[in-house]
Amino acid sequence: MVDLSRELKVAINTGKVILGSRRTIKSILRGEAKLVIIAANAPPDIKSDIEYYARLAQVNVITFPGSSWDLGAACGKPFKVSALAIVDPGESSIMELVR
Repeated sequence: MVDLSRELKVAINTGKVILGSRRTIKSILRGEAKLVIIAANAPPDIKSDIEYYARLAQVNVITFPGSSWDLGAACGKPFKVSALAIVDPGESSIMELVR
């Protein structure tokens, strides 16, 4: 089984990942996002907006099991991350989570 936190770190180091809910929505609308990850405690309005646009663009959405602080820590950042978009998975096998 693929470990989400570990594969997320590999994707950030070797691929292209967009952090933040507004930038994530923009990447979905541009057709760049291949996968979206949302923190479990993301605000309901942000979560519904991202899920709506992702559904329209046929992009898979995964809910990260931890809080936005945990998602930020998994990304190696000292701040909250409520949502992120995987544009290029790099050498990670994070895309296997949606298959």
